[in-house]
Amino acid sequence: MKRVVVTGIGIIAASGTGKEAFFRGMLSGESFANKISTFDPTDFKCQVAFEIKDFDPNKYMDPKDVRHYDRYTQLGIAAAKEAIEDANLSKESLENAGVIVSSGIGGIKSLESEMETMISKGPSRVSPFLVPMMISDTLAGTIATKYGAKGPNFGTVSACASSAHAIAISYDMIRHGIVDTVIAGGSEAAICKISIAGFGNMKALSTRNDDPKHASRPFDKDRDGFVMGEGAGIVVLESLESAKNRNAKIYAEIKGYGMSDDAYHMVQPDPNGLGAYAAMEMAIKSSGLSVEDIDYVNAHATSTPVGDMAEANAIKKIFKERTKYVFVSSNKGAIGHTLGAAGAIEFISSILGMERSVIFPTVNLENLDPQIDFNCVPQRPQNMKIRNFISNSFGFGGHNVSLLAGEIE
Repeated sequence: MKRVVVTGIGIIAASGTGKEAFFRGMLSGESFANKISTFDPTDFKCQVAFEIKDFDPNKYMDPKDVRHYDRYTQLGIAAAKEAIEDANLSKESLENAGVIVSSGIGGIKSLESEMETMISKGPSRVSPFLVPMMISDTLAGTIATKYGAKGPNFGTVSACASSAHAIAISYDMIRHGIVDTVIAGGSEAAICKISIAGFGNMKALSTRNDDPKHASRPFDKDRDGFVMGEGAGIVVLESLESAKNRNAKIYAEIKGYGMSDDAYHMVQPDPNGLGAYAAMEMAIKSSGLSVEDIDYVNAHATSTPVGDMAEANAIKKIFKERTKYVFVSSNKGAIGHTLGAAGAIEFISSILGMERSVIFPTVNLENLDPQIDFNCVPQRPQNMKIRNFISNSFGFGGHNVSLLAGEIE
């Protein structure tokens, strides 16, 4: 089996566009939430979100194409461009590369817009580009077309575990010698009326509308729901042999992963965290490491009462007496829940932290849930050497993915 490494990173989130801006934003310990500005949220139960304020798609693609791409595709193209350039890959070297890039929801903003057009102006006025703007595999195909990548190409859709699944599947493709290089990750841009209404009416979203900056508060005893974010995270994965042959910078080695399902409920996790536990256990077992080798867990922890507690139960079950020595934090207090992009964004966040020996904080963790008794790195970053980490992603439908990566040995 081939070893698999990360050689390129591209990331866009509410905390910043590009890895350096993202890193500075996450290090600040700030929440980047605000009242929703892209539509009037007055009548909505949740009125806050983590919007990206500084993104100009014209910098990353032909302006003529911008209007034919949904925002999730625009964000993904930009992150892919950064990752490919960061990996110093030429277009010629990508000819046989795979592209496995995901979105949990796809082009829902475009669907909403064209539905409004149909209702107000009739079906003949619906854009002929609606279908490719809307479907969740468009980003993968668009990246492949842009860079001439003719290897395996598709998107994985598993709600908020989508991009973690994409990275795990890409890892397996390289490990088994199907391809040497894969562009992997995910993108999401679902801050629009229909999705905010839908998530809000199922009581998944925070209603702390009078205090947006403190609405997303993972592991805090006063958490009341997640806050939606938008963003994209793309990594370039290569076989170790390929990376060494071209003298590429290596950020991290992927050492294992685990996948499972709760088989419990349509949207609620197993409260005992059994599915999350199974995914982490599988990741550790497949890596050949032990719990003593794991220094950090990037928690899925979205700021929902049930979800955070289920994951906490799983973490305590997997690490047992070592739980008090493992650092656990969630990015979602800073950048919100980016749904299908969350797995890739948080995997990248963990890599950047490992590279620079820092753990990003759990923003807004002011009063730790009394049932949680491990170090959740509240409010401020903590300097620490990280040898190996687990990045957790869980999605509606009971989907669980745990990615395990670390320093190359």
